[in-house]
Amino acid sequence: MKLKVFSGSSNLPLAKKICDHLGIELGKLTLKRFSDGEIWCKYEESIRGDDIYIIQSTNSPAENYMELLLLLDGAKRASAGKITAVVPYYGYARQDRKDQPRVPISARLFVDLMVRAGAERIISMDLHSTQIQGYVDVPFDHLYSRPTFLKYFKNNEIMKENTIVVAPDMGSVPMARSFARYWNKKMAIIDKRRTEHNKAEVMNLIGNVEGKSALLLDDMVDTAGTLCAAAEKLIDMGAVEVNALFTHSVLSGNAIDKIRNSKISSIITTDTIDVPKEKQIKELKIVSVAEIFAEAINRTYNNESISKLFF
Repeated sequence: MKLKVFSGSSNLPLAKKICDHLGIELGKLTLKRFSDGEIWCKYEESIRGDDIYIIQSTNSPAENYMELLLLLDGAKRASAGKITAVVPYYGYARQDRKDQPRVPISARLFVDLMVRAGAERIISMDLHSTQIQGYVDVPFDHLYSRPTFLKYFKNNEIMKENTIVVAPDMGSVPMARSFARYWNKKMAIIDKRRTEHNKAEVMNLIGNVEGKSALLLDDMVDTAGTLCAAAEKLIDMGAVEVNALFTHSVLSGNAIDKIRNSKISSIITTDTIDVPKEKQIKELKIVSVAEIFAEAINRTYNNESISKLFF
């Protein structure tokens, strides 16, 4: 089977970088919209019997999900040999359980739709909830952005002797702990209470940040409310500086204005989501995870282990 990589419209820059690392051309396909917004797609080359990888982040708008489903279905109906959905950012992952009456479990719903549409394997990165891997019976490779961040910090002076790793909420503790262990740094945890969707109140700080350079770690930043409130709390508790690191830059609403007016000195994020030019402020440093995805695709295609990518 021949390796072919295609991309939806949500993150073409990342798809092109992945193909550059693989040493292949991005596959040719056409995506159009009817006047009412309905999506139309067509593979412009034969994919019969080929090993197909479809790259599409599923951030807003929801049409990105629909586009991915149509591309999967189109590949299946074109008799592709194997079909893998490469989803750098897995949207709708926050609704991963029934935590109150009469609500959906959207994380399960959308992975079911991907498999139903034709995905025989799924590759994603830094899931908001790792148990999503268990929602399906097809292979689900969960990659980590950590190697990219560690490489960045190795060549950057942002890491200091007095750095302390901070988890902005309990959900980010595993990620923060893994970085703190690798760097041999102390760790602090912020206890927050979510009052409503996209609104959180910082309650307490577990740990001592006085005189420290705080590094906030999380898998994603949406409205930046939690991030900015956490930074203010850390400064109030004696931190001399606050930097932030997160994988998925959703940055919805007025998130950029909040960050620009916050206590945060700098933010390091990845290109799992294509950040528009108008949101690329000077505080924001974007590093690419294309090499990790390219290696995962190459190893999957050659039936090799990808555990090397999990260090």
